[in-house]
Amino acid sequence: MDLRKLKTLIDLVSESGISELEVNEGEDRVRIINAGSPAQPGQVVYANPAPAQNIQPTPAVNTPAPAAVVIEAPAVEAGFVAKSPMVGTFYRAPNPESPNFVNVGDTVKVGQTLCIIEAMKLLNEIESEKAGVIKEILCEDGQGVEFDQPLFVIA
Repeated sequence: MDLRKLKTLIDLVSESGISELEVNEGEDRVRIINAGSPAQPGQVVYANPAPAQNIQPTPAVNTPAPAAVVIEAPAVEAGFVAKSPMVGTFYRAPNPESPNFVNVGDTVKVGQTLCIIEAMKLLNEIESEKAGVIKEILCEDGQGVEFDQPLFVIA
């Protein structure tokens, strides 16, 4: 695997606050684990096309970190919760000069773009699955998000 790709993946894990990222590319397998510390030493990188037996015991050592992430989940209002379909970086607008796709109090329709999630240099528009009013936005612009993380409350 290319060193630039590894650096990009390490930066993604560091900036997003996710606890673990695993990427398989051909016979190469990379798992990056963030031990929960915001400092740089919180990362462990495995970049071997090694068998799974050598990599499996390591996550058990770092299991307390994901528990801390779950505790930090914000309380959500009643209503439909739009969740992230992927790991990436959350953006409320198509670019820094543009207005946000939606704000609290806006009425949205099914299929309307709510935000963009950047994953591996690809910009993915996230559309509303329900019609309603945006009651709460659960992520900050530029924040890293995990798979199935709540993004919006729509009532």
